[in-house]
Amino acid sequence: MAAVSAFIAVDWGTTNRRAWRIEDGRAVDVMRDATGILAVPSDGFADAAAEIRAKLGDLPMLMAGMVGSNRGWIDAGYVPCPATLDDLAARLAPAGEDAWIVPGVRFIAGSRGDVMRGEEVQLLGAVAGGLAPGDATMCQPGTHCKWARIEGGTLTRFATAMTGELFALLRDHALIGAAMKGDVADGPAFRQGVARSGEGDLTAALFGVRASSVLALRDDADAAAYVSGLLIGADCRAQVQPGATVHLLADPALGTLYTTAIEAVGGATVPVDSHAAFLAGIIRIRELQS
Repeated sequence: MAAVSAFIAVDWGTTNRRAWRIEDGRAVDVMRDATGILAVPSDGFADAAAEIRAKLGDLPMLMAGMVGSNRGWIDAGYVPCPATLDDLAARLAPAGEDAWIVPGVRFIAGSRGDVMRGEEVQLLGAVAGGLAPGDATMCQPGTHCKWARIEGGTLTRFATAMTGELFALLRDHALIGAAMKGDVADGPAFRQGVARSGEGDLTAALFGVRASSVLALRDDADAAAYVSGLLIGADCRAQVQPGATVHLLADPALGTLYTTAIEAVGGATVPVDSHAAFLAGIIRIRELQS
């Protein structure tokens, strides 16, 4: 398919946004800032979009992420699983003059429901851009970690784990948080946490952080890494079968932690550039829109 005319692609999240000027199917300029949706008043999104155009050009704009949530510019809705890039392109929501928002994706299995918004472009874009095969298990770690299954190039199901948010809540508000002041990195304390997560009593293991601090059984400098290992280890054990390969869309630091945990439970990882995946997905959606 011939390259589409120039446009602006925007990955607009809760706390940050990133925008690219796309020409001839490739990014030629980029801007990044901390103007996530929470930093924009409810009636301020048109002006916020104008700021992007002032930096990248007066071009059509295609956006994805939390900008399409009920706290964003408009609610762009959800496409049901199984979902493809064609499905997303068919349900673009107009948000302003020459501006559209990609819908999210929902998954329902019995009484369990799940949603994603923004990750779908990266997950399907990884396949569209040749960064992952058409049949793959993918993981996108973060505040809310996404585990997704792609079959035949289609997003068929996914699950969200509150791994990162739980870590932040424990550190900032829980009793054990007083000990969680050290850095988190792949090392002995993190790996001990991953191993301990296999004993099946996560809440008891978490309280053990308090007991270990009081009884001087573990240096408090290691507590944060140990708790991270507990949570990430439990997350990976719930999702990864021995022998499985997981395509991992993560920044280097978080990717290292998840790789360690996935390997500890018998899996293997393949790193995927999440920004390249997003661009491949959003460019393909724009092609389908055109």
